[in-house]
Amino acid sequence: MNNKIAILGYGLEGQDAEKYFKNLGDEVTVLDKKFDENYLKNLNDFNIIVRSPGVYRYLPEIVKAEENGVKITSSLKIFFDNCPGNIIGVTGTKGKGTTSTLIYEILKNAGKDVYLVGNIGKPYLELLSKLTKNSFVIMELSSFQLIDLTKSPHIAVVLNITLDHMDWHKSKEEYVEAKKNILSYQSPDDFAILNEEYETPKSFVEAAKGKTVFFSKTKLEQKYKENLLLRGEHNLENIAAAVAAAKIVGINEGTILETVRSFKGLEHRLELVDTIEGIAFYNDSFATGPQPTIAAMNSFTDPETLILGGSDKGLDYQELMREIEKKENIKNLILIGDVGNKITDILKGYAFQGSVINMGHSSMEEIVKKAFEITPRGGIVILSPAAASFDMFKDYKDRGNQFKKSVFKLRDLPV
Repeated sequence: MNNKIAILGYGLEGQDAEKYFKNLGDEVTVLDKKFDENYLKNLNDFNIIVRSPGVYRYLPEIVKAEENGVKITSSLKIFFDNCPGNIIGVTGTKGKGTTSTLIYEILKNAGKDVYLVGNIGKPYLELLSKLTKNSFVIMELSSFQLIDLTKSPHIAVVLNITLDHMDWHKSKEEYVEAKKNILSYQSPDDFAILNEEYETPKSFVEAAKGKTVFFSKTKLEQKYKENLLLRGEHNLENIAAAVAAAKIVGINEGTILETVRSFKGLEHRLELVDTIEGIAFYNDSFATGPQPTIAAMNSFTDPETLILGGSDKGLDYQELMREIEKKENIKNLILIGDVGNKITDILKGYAFQGSVINMGHSSMEEIVKKAFEITPRGGIVILSPAAASFDMFKDYKDRGNQFKKSVFKLRDLPV
C-alpha cells in the first residue's frame, strides 16, 4: 500500500523529500504556509509527515497528529536511517559552514569518496543511491534539524554554543538539548569532538557515549596557525575542530596542513574581495548579528572602516559598541539601513573617537565609494553589518554580492 505523505515546508529539504517519496511511488502532498495560511489543518489525513527544518517540531497540530498515530519524520532522519557510509556532523552557533567545508576539502584532497550535504552542499536524499560503506558525508547540522534526531553521526563536532534562534525555540534549554542530540545516540565506537573553551559544549561530555576528543584554538599546533589565507582568531577554532576530525579519519598531517593553508573560507564570511590602492576590502555579509561582527573586527590591527547596519530584528548592540569603543584601529563607522539610526543613538553613550557617517538607505555603490574615500592607504574596509539585510537587499548573499560588485567598480574610477 502506498503511503500518503505530507511534506511540511517547500524549501530545499522539502523539494528533496518530494522527489524521494514520489520515486517510491507514494502519494505526496506539499503543505507550506506560503501557499496556505491553514496548511496544518488536515494533518490526520496522512500516514507520514515530513517536517522541514524551519517548521517547529512541537507545533500543537503536529503533536496532535502524532498522538493520532501519524508518523513524524524529516529528510535528515530518513537519511540517517538509510546512509551506508560514515557521517561527520558539525554543529554550533557559528562556524558550522566553515568547519564542515574545511573537513570536506581535507578528505577530498586525501582522495576519499566524500560529499558535502545540507545547507551548504547537496540535498541529502538524492545522494543515497551514490553512497557506499566507504563514503564520507559531511553535514552542517542546525538545532532545527537536530531537535528530533534519534541517531547520531559517527563523528560529531560541537563548536561554540551561544544563544540563537530564541524566536523558534521555546527556551534556552530546548536549544541546547537539540544541539546535544548530535552525540546523544552515539555508540562506544563513535567520536565526539568538543570545544573545551566554552562551558556548554564542554559539558556535553556527560552525554557522550563514544570516545571524546577535546579541541581549542589555544592548544592548536603552531604550524596550523601559520601562513593562513583564512583570517580571524575565531577561525582558529574551526581549524582546530577540522584537524581533530581529519586525524580521527586517519588523514596524514601533510595533506591536512596543505589544505588548511590553502583554504580561503566561504563566500560572504570575512572574504577578501580585492585590494585597491593599498586598501583591502572584506565581505562579511553573513554576519547578521553582533557576535560575528565582533569576531571580524578583532581579526585585524590595521586601520579599519566598518560598515554596519541593516534591518532591525531586535538585537542588543551594547556589547558591540563596547568592543568598538575599545578598538583604537577602528577609524570610521559607516552606518546603513534601519539599524544605522539605532546605532547612531546608542553611540551617544560611548566615547568612540573615530568618524561616524550615517548613509541610511544609500546604494551599495555610494557606500563603498565613501568607504574608499575615508579609509587610509594600508587600511581595510569590512562589510560586517551585525544585522539582517531585508530593508535594502533580498538577503545577505545579495548584500555581499552588491558589495563585491561595487568594490570591483572602484578599479574603473579615475585616479
